[in-house]
Order: sequence, then structure tokens, then C-alpha cells
Amino acid sequence: MASNHKPSAARPVSRGGIGLTGRPPSGVRPPSGNIRVATGMPPGTARPGSRSGPIGTGGVLSSQIKVADRPVTQQGLSGMKTGMKGPQRQILDKSYYLGLLRSKISELTTEINKLQKEIEMYNQENSVYLSYEKRAETLAVEIKEFQGQLADYNMLVDKLNTNTEMEEVMNDYNMLKAQNDRETQSMDIIFTERQAKEKQIRSVEEEIEQEKQAADGIIKNMSPEKQVKYMEMKTTNEKLLQELDTLQQELDSLNMKKESLEAEIAHSQVKQEAVLLHEKLYELESHRDQMIAEDKSMGSPMEERERLLKQVKEDNQEIASMERQLTDIREKINQFNEEIRQLDMDLEEHQ
Repeated sequence: MASNHKPSAARPVSRGGIGLTGRPPSGVRPPSGNIRVATGMPPGTARPGSRSGPIGTGGVLSSQIKVADRPVTQQGLSGMKTGMKGPQRQILDKSYYLGLLRSKISELTTEINKLQKEIEMYNQENSVYLSYEKRAETLAVEIKEFQGQLADYNMLVDKLNTNTEMEEVMNDYNMLKAQNDRETQSMDIIFTERQAKEKQIRSVEEEIEQEKQAADGIIKNMSPEKQVKYMEMKTTNEKLLQELDTLQQELDSLNMKKESLEAEIAHSQVKQEAVLLHEKLYELESHRDQMIAEDKSMGSPMEERERLLKQVKEDNQEIASMERQLTDIREKINQFNEEIRQLDMDLEEHQ
């Protein structure tokens, strides 16, 4: 830092030269601030302590510099401006962090208070909104009632303006009243049916819950092996249900595609003829396959003769057994008829 102390030994004696009677003590730094010099001094003349002339011993101030570097002001020559001081060294100790923490806590506290005020304001606005909403509902009901009354009054005014007879008005009133009574009865019937259905649904739900509880009890009472088997079957059932859903979706998509294709065929004569030809081709191919299968199944004539003879023998044996059964059945029928006749005769004798 520049000192304001200016020793007298360092001042120039005359305009023509410089006389040094001594130099400042070693403990005193030469002045580096703004030092006023006589205005008549030439620019190149050296002065003690300046950088334009040598001093007795070398040092930090012994470097050469031009006098033009010192700006001229109204008060004379001024010293060179030194650079601004940078930030001094800071010791980041406990007090520094505590201060930083307190500043952050104060910021958070202010923000929390601000949010709390906003929440209170929102709650107040919400309560006011709810009260207004309830009031709007009540006013809407009143408006509906007044609209119905206004419609009735307008109808009466129309009747009066058109000079309608009282009998017609009474007839309209009776008709509307009868219609209203019928609708009221139908509404009552629907309401009673709805209550019965709801009661039935509740009973069915209770039965389902009871069945679930019974099933859970049965599962708990099962042996571990049966429980494992039950869980496996349950997972298999769920997988099959999922597969069923996917297959059902595919079936629906195929049905939609079929309907779209049928619609296209219905609008095209060529496509209809193509469909008929495909159907005929399918029938002919199936008939051909059937004939090929019959041809392959047929053997040689001797094998066919033996097969037919064997079939005839089997049929004859079957016919003979059936005839024997018929003979036995006829005999039993005759026997039963004889017993019935004997019983009838016994009954006549008893009578």
C-alpha cells in the first residue's frame, strides 16, 4: 500500500540537475503513489525514486520504463495505476459452513412460509368454490321448477289468447293426468322389479361367496399332493382361458374378413362364378379321392369272392340265430297267452 510520507532528502534541488544527499532508510519503502513534480521539469529528467534514472543500489524499482507510461493530468504527472486486488485467501472453516447453512435454512424457511400461504389461500378458495357449487346446485333445481311453472303459465296464456273453451282445457288436463298416472304406475312397477332383481343379485352373490368359502375350505383340507395338483390344474385352466380368448379374437377377425369377402363377391359376377367353380372342383376332387380309396381297398376277384362268401355265411348264421330267438319268443308268447286264458277262466269260476 502506498504511503503518504515523502522524505525531504528525495526531493530535487534545482531544475537543472538532481542532487542526492542520501537515500531513504532501508525500512522505508520509496513512495509509489501519485507524487506531484514541478511542471517545469523536462520529461526526460530523472528524479529520485523514479524509473527514469538509476538509484544507488539495484532493486525491484530498477527496471526501465518510459515516462510516457505515466498519464498527464491537470495536476501534473501521476503514477501508474496498479492492477486491482484480487480476492484474498479465505479460510473455509466451521464458521464459514455454519453461515452458509444458516443462509440456506433461512431461504428454505422463507420458501416454506410462501408455500404455506399459497396452500392456505388455495384452501380458502376451494372452500368458497364448494359453497358456491352447492348454492349453484340448489339454484339449478329452483330454476328447473320455475321453468316448469313458466311453461304451464305460457300454455295458459296461449289458451286464453286463442279463446279456448274451458271444456277443452279440462279434457286436456284429464288426458295428461291419466297419462301421468299410467307412467307413475309403470315407474312403480319398474322400481319394484328393480328392487326384486337387486335382492336376487345380492342373494346370488352371497351364495357365490359361500361356495367360494366352501371351496377354499375343501382346498385347505386337501393333502399337499392334491393341493399341488389343484394349483397346476388352475394354472392350466387360466392358460387355456387365455388361449380361448386369443382364438376367439382370431375367429372374430376371420368372421369379419369372411363377411367382407362375401360382400365383395356379392358385388362381382366374376367372383361368384369363380366361387361356384371352386366348389365344383372341391366336390370332384373329393369324389376322385373316394374312388381311389375304394379302388385301393378292393382286392383280386378271388379275394372278393371269398370275402362275399364269408359275409354270406355270417349273415346266414345271424339269420338262423334270429329265427331261433323268434321261435323262442313265440313259444313264450303262446305260453303267456295260455296262462292268461287260464287265469280268466279261474276268475269266471270264482265269480
